[in-house]
Amino acid sequence: IAAGHGHEHGHCHGKVELPDYRQWKTEEMPLEMMQKKLAARGLRDPRTYNEAWRYMGDFASNITSMSVIVKGFKLGFAAFVVALGAEYFLASQNEDKNPRMSITEESTL
Repeated sequence: IAAGHGHEHGHCHGKVELPDYRQWKTEEMPLEMMQKKLAARGLRDPRTYNEAWRYMGDFASNITSMSVIVKGFKLGFAAFVVALGAEYFLASQNEDKNPRMSITEESTL
């Protein structure tokens, strides 16, 4: 039997579940103005639901340059503080094992 003919071999090649098109609301969006203009001419755009997702959820918010710059600031600052703390901790552990001579001790040698 040839590979791929009735034998899935553990791969999920089943039927793809598509979301219901009615979940996307097209009212109160910029698309509504386009729909009204088309309706005035007796037309209807069947692709309106395909574009509705652009105006809902996170896609609906405008992206500004400040939001791009500040997006990872909290996580980056936390990582910086952790790295700085680890550096000081490891440096203090190293000083406990190998104490350095003070300047006055070096001058007497």
